[in-house]
Amino acid sequence: MQLFNFKKKKAEKLYKASTEIEDEDKQLGMLLQVLELDPNHQFANYQVGFIHKYRGNWEPSLKYNKHAYELDKDDEAARWNMAIAATALGEWSIAREAWLACGVKIANEEGPVDANCGMTPVRLNPDDDGEVVWGTRLDPARTQIDNIPFKKSGFKYGDIVLNDGAAVGYRLYKDIEYPVFNVLELISTSEYQTLTLEVIIKSDDDLEVLRKAIFKAGYEIEDWTKNTRILCKQCSEGTLHEEHDNKLEKEWNAERTLAIATTDLKDAESLVDQWAKETSSIVVSFE
Repeated sequence: MQLFNFKKKKAEKLYKASTEIEDEDKQLGMLLQVLELDPNHQFANYQVGFIHKYRGNWEPSLKYNKHAYELDKDDEAARWNMAIAATALGEWSIAREAWLACGVKIANEEGPVDANCGMTPVRLNPDDDGEVVWGTRLDPARTQIDNIPFKKSGFKYGDIVLNDGAAVGYRLYKDIEYPVFNVLELISTSEYQTLTLEVIIKSDDDLEVLRKAIFKAGYEIEDWTKNTRILCKQCSEGTLHEEHDNKLEKEWNAERTLAIATTDLKDAESLVDQWAKETSSIVVSFE
């Protein structure tokens, strides 16, 4: 008993020292030493699981977050991280148990969680340019992308991504504020490809003709000239500054950058060529 108490005290002292370490690798090493002395140190288990989560090491993240949650069922952060790691690994029974404990309503009892959490904005490549797109939140940790992301992002329309649970910024849509969640990784890639084109169009009516042709073919189209903007980091991760809203286009601009999500690039190009002839629009470039 005396040896056990000595190990616990040493573990606690080492844990406190680890909280002062800025180097993550060194901190992780110290935390693992804490767990050698006291495997049931709840905070150390959580912190190790947390570090592995942001490194995309899902098996150890699940292991340590799950143990942290079992040691303290009121630890909501451990429960969320456990569910996210379980989702990344396709451990649906564990994810389902965690979401139910969080009060999430789930429509199915087996397989991928069907929670229908509504629409949400997610930030792609949060450590890079941080493009924010809208999607359908299939469950608290999975979102299907509904916008057409820029090609350089590496993501596409219809992709299913793993998203974090902590809000990093907000977006306003129809007077409702939606939290932005960072994307942790790509779970499932869609069959769509992205076609971008520069065009010169006389009016919005001509653009609507193209929209209808694209939608009829079962594809998606976006006018990037109208619905994309570059934000400063403060705005992107917080509440938008008023001047950014004022920069959105209010007058017609004949030069447009369009994006088409298609399952057949040649067919989409053919539709665009036909539309250009019918409306006397000019296609400057395909990409």
